[in-house]
Amino acid sequence: MSEEALTSPNADLLRLLACPACREGELAGLDGRMADGDVTCMRCGATYPVRGGIPVLLPPGFDATHVHDEIDHAHGHKRQQAEYFDRGVAEEFEISRPHGAPAAYRALIEEKFRRSIARLPSLAGATVLDACCGSGMDAEMLARQGARVIAIDISEGCAARAKARAERYGLDYLVVVGDVEHLPLRAAAVDIGYVHDGLHHLAEPAAGVRELARVARAAVSVNEPADAFGTDVMVRLGVSQAWEDAGNRVARLRPDEVARVLAGEGFADVQAQRYLMFYRHEPGSAMRLASRPGAKQAYRAAAALADAALGRWGNKLQVTARRAA
Repeated sequence: MSEEALTSPNADLLRLLACPACREGELAGLDGRMADGDVTCMRCGATYPVRGGIPVLLPPGFDATHVHDEIDHAHGHKRQQAEYFDRGVAEEFEISRPHGAPAAYRALIEEKFRRSIARLPSLAGATVLDACCGSGMDAEMLARQGARVIAIDISEGCAARAKARAERYGLDYLVVVGDVEHLPLRAAAVDIGYVHDGLHHLAEPAAGVRELARVARAAVSVNEPADAFGTDVMVRLGVSQAWEDAGNRVARLRPDEVARVLAGEGFADVQAQRYLMFYRHEPGSAMRLASRPGAKQAYRAAAALADAALGRWGNKLQVTARRAA
């Protein structure tokens, strides 16, 4: 592509994209203007659309009937309400969260993010793939740390909201529709592969871990639900789901299994940590109560104490790995 065509601030990130079918071919017609139309792989000839300024780089023949979308999954309890109200309220929440949420909710989100980047190399200037990006919450936090982010999600709805978030908050990251099992990136295209609460939607999460490892030349961060006794209890009580609305089982990960996959892909320094944290996708009255003056510090102290006592058996899993030199 010509230098003249690369007109957007993050257009250099487009050079890192590749055909998801052959995983190597450059995409002719994809430029910084992100005009709607078709782009073509210069190696295998596969074609892909650009819609709404977002490249849709899903493997040819991909079946999108069971694609997970945050709104459909998290807001199923609203389905008896009017379609306009349901999606309107949900979209606004997804685009903005955790902005405007109760302080206790924001603190939990910030703590999860802190854990996810604590053992990574510096994010300042690093290229980061945010896989299964949802509506861009983590892409925003990564960008605010100075990372140059490619945010990829299999849902066009999620990708559109991630793009809307970037525009709303003046952020500069590239949004792409893509499948974490067939990432539209060349091998070692980015410095860091990152995923938060995305691989548990897969029938085989290890496939997503391997793809993150394939495209990351320096490090990988995986933050997912853990295969834990506490989670089993929550499922039995009906607090957590065993199956997604789309029909797939919620795959909860084991630290030894994730570490084994990453070690097999050339990552020597693999560190796994379980921790305890629970919150509903949308904050309710309990979270608002915990955010009141006087209650906020007590809530944080109680959460920290619970994690200190039970975190090693906790429901959340953070795995960070660095590539062997």
